[in-house]
Amino acid sequence: MVSGWTKHGDGKHLAPGEVVRPDERLSWPRMVGFGAQHVIAMFGATFVFPLVMGLDPNVAVMMSGVATILFLLIVKGRVPSYLGTSASFVGGVLAIRAAWGGDTAGADAIVTGAILVAGFVLALAGLAIHFLGVQIIHRVFPPVVTGAVVMLIGFGLAYVVADVYWPQDHWVALVTMLVTFLVIVLFKGFVGRIGVLVGLIAGFVLSWVLDKAAGPVTSALPGANLRDAAGASCPAEGTYCVATAFPHDRVNFDSVASAPWFGVPDFHAPDFKTSAVLLVLPAVIALIAENIGHVKAVGEMTGADVDPYVGRAVAADGVGTMVASAVGGSPTTTYAENIGVMAATKVYSTAAYYIAAIIAILFGLCPKFGALVAATPGGVLGGVTVILYGMIGLLGAKIWIENRVDFSDPVNMVPIGAGIILAIGPVSHFIGGDFSLEGIALGTIVVLGGYHLLRAIAGRPARPAGSEAG
Repeated sequence: MVSGWTKHGDGKHLAPGEVVRPDERLSWPRMVGFGAQHVIAMFGATFVFPLVMGLDPNVAVMMSGVATILFLLIVKGRVPSYLGTSASFVGGVLAIRAAWGGDTAGADAIVTGAILVAGFVLALAGLAIHFLGVQIIHRVFPPVVTGAVVMLIGFGLAYVVADVYWPQDHWVALVTMLVTFLVIVLFKGFVGRIGVLVGLIAGFVLSWVLDKAAGPVTSALPGANLRDAAGASCPAEGTYCVATAFPHDRVNFDSVASAPWFGVPDFHAPDFKTSAVLLVLPAVIALIAENIGHVKAVGEMTGADVDPYVGRAVAADGVGTMVASAVGGSPTTTYAENIGVMAATKVYSTAAYYIAAIIAILFGLCPKFGALVAATPGGVLGGVTVILYGMIGLLGAKIWIENRVDFSDPVNMVPIGAGIILAIGPVSHFIGGDFSLEGIALGTIVVLGGYHLLRAIAGRPARPAGSEAG
C-alpha cells in the first residue's frame, strides 16, 4: 500500500508492545516529525559519500528522495526503507577517476555511466531473485564470498586515506578521527548514530579556526598546482604531471558565497566505458547482501512475512541507482541508519519515508547547501573516511562470524585471503590494450571465481548460510 494509510489507534499513542505497521500511520504532524528523523539519520552518509566520490552532494540528496519513492512504489509499500548513497562504489569510482583524469566533468560522466550499468545489473539480479527464489543468491554468493567482498570493498580503500586525504592536513585528520571515536562511543541513541556527521562538522570548524589562528597549511591538493618532472606547470594530472604541495587555506567559502539559495542542482548525463563498468560491478554483490539483510530485518521487527518482496527490493534499489545516476547522482542502497530509527520508535509506516523523501528533494533545491558541503577540507575527510572504510571492512568479518565460516578449510581461506590482498594493495593486472583489472575489481574476481573453482575441484557443493564452512 502506498497511500490511504490506516490511522493507528487514536493517532497519538502506542501501547506497550504495539508497533505502527507499514500500512498504518499516526497523526500527520507526528508523521512529519518521524519523516524528519529519517532525513537526519540518512543525511550524514548520504552527503559524505558523494563528496568522497567527487559527485555533487546536492544531486545525491535530491535523488535519494526520488529513489526512495520509486522503491516504495515497486515494493508496494510492504518494505519501509530509505535509499541513501551507497559506500560500496567508492573504491571503483576512485579507480575510474585515476584512469580518466581525476575530478573532471568527463570523469564525472564516466563514473555515473558505470554506476548506471551496475544499477541495471542489480535490477536484473532482483528480477532473478523474484522469479527463481532467494536461494539462488545464497548458492552463488555464500557467506564466505559475500563477507570477503564486503571486506575488500572497505579495506581496499585504505590507500585513499593514506595517499589522498590524510596528507592534506594530518593533524586535522587525526583530531577529526578522535572526535568521531568519542562521539560514537560515549553518546547513545540519536547523537551516537550521527557520530560521523558530528565529527565531520567538528573537523570543519577546527579547520576554519586554524586558518584564522595559524594561517594556511602547506600540502598537495588533487588537481591543484600541477607540475611536471622539471617543475614546470602542466595542464592535466597524470603520470608525468602531478599535484605538488603549496600553501593554501583549509576552508574556502568562495563557491558558497557565489551559489544561489534556490536553484536546480548541476545535473549531467552519463558516459559509458566498458572498462569503467567492470571496476564498479563488484559493488553489486554487496548491495544484494545489504538489501536481503534489510528485508529480513524489517520482517523480524514487524513480524510480517516479507520474503516474497526480497526480489522486488533488490530490483527497486537497482532502479533507484539507475535513475539517480542518469542525472549525475550517486548510487543508492537501503540504509541501516533508518532501520535503527524504526527499531527505536516502533513506527514502520511508509508514510514517514514518503515525507522524508519529499524533504530530501527540497534540500536538493538549495545550491548554497551543496557548495558548503563541497567546501569540506581534505584533512577532515581523512579523519572521517578512515573510520567509514574500516567499518565497511569489518562488516565483512561480521558476516563470517554470524554464519560460522570455517577458515580451517583451505577452499575458504586461500581464495579469500588472496582476493583481499589484491584489493588492499591495490594490485593492478594488465589485460591488454588500455584495459587492466586492479584493486577491488581484481580481488572480487579472484574471491568469487577462486572459491567456486576450488569447490568444484574438491568435489564439494557450496554450503548454505549458517553452515560451519560458510
